[in-house]
Amino acid sequence: MLPENLRGLDVAGVGAVAAAAVAAAVDAFDADAIAAGKFDRNELTLEIAPPKIVSVCGFLKYDQSFVRLSTVTGVDRYPAEPRFEVVYHLHSIDRNQRLRLKCRLPGSDPVIESVTSVWRSANWYERETFDLFGIRFLNHPDLRRIMMPEGWDGHPLRKDYPITGSRI
Repeated sequence: MLPENLRGLDVAGVGAVAAAAVAAAVDAFDADAIAAGKFDRNELTLEIAPPKIVSVCGFLKYDQSFVRLSTVTGVDRYPAEPRFEVVYHLHSIDRNQRLRLKCRLPGSDPVIESVTSVWRSANWYERETFDLFGIRFLNHPDLRRIMMPEGWDGHPLRKDYPITGSRI
């Protein structure tokens, strides 16, 4: 359900009207998809329930013209729980509008469905997020390390990773 703070955004400007329209469209598409959201600095952020990410991304790409996936990255909120966020930055070139999606994942088993079926460009972004944060992407076509050597132990952008690295 659309969070109260996103209903009829009471902010002046075209950006707020467009953001409210996108949030309402996602809510109409799947009322259970949006867990939270905010409109800040003229940019909309929607927190999406992890099981809904692929369907919401498909809807945003094909029905709302967010044809460009700018990036996929992770955030480690250690020691908070849920520990991880997967963050997707989308861009509608036709409307020159940007949208940020976030999914929160538990620290014990950070797993989410891959969006490579929606945007092929997600491939390397998801591999980088897997490599550096240890977040697994189900149904990814080639989920393996991309920056660290194949035998590397751990994920260097996790907050509990040793600051000095591993001692040899």
